[in-house]
Amino acid sequence: MRANTIEPLERLRSSAPYSSKIIKAGALIGDTKTLLSHWDVNASVKENINRVQRDNVFGKASRSRVGDILAIFRHRYLTEESVTKALVTLVRGKFPAAALERLFYFHSARADRLLHDAVTEILAPVRARGLVDINIRDFERSLARWVDEGKTTGHWSEATVTRIAQGLLSALRDFGVLQGAVNKKIVPAYLPVESFAYLVFYFKQHQIRS
Repeated sequence: MRANTIEPLERLRSSAPYSSKIIKAGALIGDTKTLLSHWDVNASVKENINRVQRDNVFGKASRSRVGDILAIFRHRYLTEESVTKALVTLVRGKFPAAALERLFYFHSARADRLLHDAVTEILAPVRARGLVDINIRDFERSLARWVDEGKTTGHWSEATVTRIAQGLLSALRDFGVLQGAVNKKIVPAYLPVESFAYLVFYFKQHQIRS
């Protein structure tokens, strides 16, 4: 009886939308700029990644840490050649920092469903009520519920839920969605005109309509 109860949930988790990868790599804006500034647009993704690892352009002591970061960066920024080339050009062209960070946030949220839904399902309802203060418990409650609903790729313990909540808060602060070192607040929505122009072009290229 117990096996029959557990099996459907395990099958559900095998295709669950939420992973814990935010623990391994948050916003990492500095490392993202480093990667893109060293990128060779005439080489393949595999060739670039091998060179970045070999040359240790991030200056990390742990090779496994570099591997974790690159795996996540590949998913965020390297799956579309046109996006990679555009971001490389913007980084090298001294694109305004605030505008560039919004683009990193956009592509990261598209690549990570957990990051996306943390904003749309946790932060947005709070902001809609006219509130701006956010604390880790707001995230922990939603994460625990998603675990119970089988939406996570594994069964996250309370300690893991806390670490993921902390990772989300830190990433969203670094992306400019939240502000505050300890006590977090939702930042008023602002999109630089440079970011807006990029996104309009991106949506047109992908035929994404609101």
